[in-house]
Amino acid sequence: MLTGWRLALSKLFIIPQRYVMAIMALLAIANAYTMRVCLNLAITQMVRKKEAAIGDAHYDPNACPSQNVVANTTMRLSEYLLRAADDGTTYFEWSEATQGLILSSFYYGYVITHLPGGMLAEKFGGKWVLGLGLLSTAVCTFITPYAVKTGGATALFILRVVEGLGEGPTMPALMAMVSKWAPKTERARMGAIIFGGAQIGNIGGSYFSGLIMHNGSWENVFYLFGGFGLIWFVIWIFICYSTPNTHPFISDSEKKFLNENVDALIHSEKQKLDPVPWKALLRSVPLWSLIIAAIGHDWGYFTMVTDLPKYMTDVLKFNIKSAGILSAAPYVAMWIASFFFGLICDFCVKRGYHSIQNARKIYTTIAATGPGICIILASYSGCDTTLAVFWFIAAMTLMGAYYSGMKINALDITPNYAGTTTALVNGIAAISGIVSPYLIGLLTPQSTLKQWRVAFWVCLGVLVITNAIYLMFAKGEQLWWDDVKKHGYPEGWKHGPLPLRSQDTEAKKEENTEKK
Repeated sequence: MLTGWRLALSKLFIIPQRYVMAIMALLAIANAYTMRVCLNLAITQMVRKKEAAIGDAHYDPNACPSQNVVANTTMRLSEYLLRAADDGTTYFEWSEATQGLILSSFYYGYVITHLPGGMLAEKFGGKWVLGLGLLSTAVCTFITPYAVKTGGATALFILRVVEGLGEGPTMPALMAMVSKWAPKTERARMGAIIFGGAQIGNIGGSYFSGLIMHNGSWENVFYLFGGFGLIWFVIWIFICYSTPNTHPFISDSEKKFLNENVDALIHSEKQKLDPVPWKALLRSVPLWSLIIAAIGHDWGYFTMVTDLPKYMTDVLKFNIKSAGILSAAPYVAMWIASFFFGLICDFCVKRGYHSIQNARKIYTTIAATGPGICIILASYSGCDTTLAVFWFIAAMTLMGAYYSGMKINALDITPNYAGTTTALVNGIAAISGIVSPYLIGLLTPQSTLKQWRVAFWVCLGVLVITNAIYLMFAKGEQLWWDDVKKHGYPEGWKHGPLPLRSQDTEAKKEENTEKK
């Protein structure tokens, strides 16, 4: 029972602690995404633009007219940048390939720590795994201006890899915490709150980056978002905890409610899992189809998140303020659409209009082929900026179906090992974040409309092929190896028994001894 300062502190909160955790988790993801995407827009103002003149080898006669308007007069992009340089802002001479490599560098670190971060969170709790990871990312973001001015592209590449290492455990650690804090009847609601932080981060990162750089220097973007990350960490360590039972000032009534209604807390000793069944997991065709679908989704998503600001400024020639606002608009649409698709999906499943398996396939297909077609249509809109922006918004609106499709498929097929499988799926899929920005940099050396069109066709091809594989092999029910005691071994399994907990092994030995 709470007494003294713990009781007094618990009364200061007007909402239950599980929703305090949910709001802080939302801000965690939002911070993670703003620090991840702020470079995507900032790099358009960090690099000195060179406009080709008539007669140059790389002159594009179909280039869009400049949208940069200052004081009611039209100003060429190069003139705008040169004018800004007089204010003391530093600019760099980086090729498109170098920029692509820098934009992809975050995911080199992100891939490495995803799975270990998830396993650490399952073992030690998500609070410190998540908190320290985002702290390291915030520090690196804050010192980015100094590092890049001192060490150039190499220093920025290394710094972004370190940021990726810090953010890798974010989602697995949050999944581990949510499994301890979310009652089954509130899981969808809390999930909508928490994972909505991704779109809030994309929206805020794009919008405020454009606003800041329109009125100031690109350096301020990193100071702002790095500073927010540091403030979040201080609040997080004092008011959030890995489980209700380790929380020092949660109310007695809420703790009792959670211990009676959260599966991971009910008879927790009896529900301890066996070791991860790696040999069955790595041979699971449905799981690999999910991983392949995630690779396709991330390819399309990272193409939009990482390179849309460059397309807005380099091809459509928007000024940086407009590019920030218009880069944010698709994520507003995606965020709203995700709730709409979720409601439709739940309604259809409850009414029996389709199974969970078919639901995952239907909404994954909408989120894959729809956006792919829309970005192709955007590239064929030429310099019609209104139509191009419409198609980009339509693309991200359809991608909102992803949250009702493959995003939660891991919870369907492996509810007991969802943390590990989610880390595996997200970690491998993040390879797209390494490959796609660099490949786009190679495909668009002069950043012309025709070159970008080729890049978008490649994106459509990846989305369609990976989605076809998912449609063939995806499942919507628990797989046998997730609970072998319940389902038993499948016919034809020739790879030996799956590992058991040492306690179970000892119990079996005792049973055998008693029989003898």
